[in-house]
Amino acid sequence: MRISVLADRAGVPLSAVKYYQREGLLPAGVRTAPNQVSYDDSHVQRVRLIRALLETGNLSVAATKDVITALDTDSAPLAETFGVAQHAMSGPRTQDSAPSDDARRTVEAVVAARGWAVSADNPGYDAAARALDGLRAIDFDAPDTYLHAYADAAATAAEADLRALAHREGRDAVAELMVVGTVLGDPLLAGLRRLAQENATHHLFPVAAPGPVSSEPDPLTERATP
Repeated sequence: MRISVLADRAGVPLSAVKYYQREGLLPAGVRTAPNQVSYDDSHVQRVRLIRALLETGNLSVAATKDVITALDTDSAPLAETFGVAQHAMSGPRTQDSAPSDDARRTVEAVVAARGWAVSADNPGYDAAARALDGLRAIDFDAPDTYLHAYADAAATAAEADLRALAHREGRDAVAELMVVGTVLGDPLLAGLRRLAQENATHHLFPVAAPGPVSSEPDPLTERATP
């Protein structure tokens, strides 16, 4: 297919496809004539992936390129590809400053208490620790029950992520879902959490129903009326 057809099938503007090419994110097509290059369904799939990483996942071009490179390295273990995705997610979304040592130790304690097998450089440590620092800045020192409730939710979501991989066939399909699921799982979880928060608010802090409107005239209003 021509590049214009590629853009149409992928559902993105032609200018975006050309931008992906210039940034080295989209593999080259097959040159069929001096002024003509042909693309196939794999390019359509790649354009959709790039768009998801850049626009929905909000990754930088550099981070997206790292993820794409990991996906295209067939010899790389899936765990390594997963790690690349996690680090790519942490790049544009975290502060430059390091979290406090105390917050980091708190997160490490939660991980240790659950016996999770986690590498020391997993970016989740610092991301969670920064969140704790932010909570402490407003004088909320998250208790263990609060932290473990979040850990329970995270474990459930992580298990759902990994179980979904069992229904994919082939390394490429598994790696792609692993990466995209990592990037888009954050906004998915955040969106559902906001919906759940509103629901919980209605139950924990119900708003009293308005009382019946009286039909009797207000004597103050009557006296103020000429």
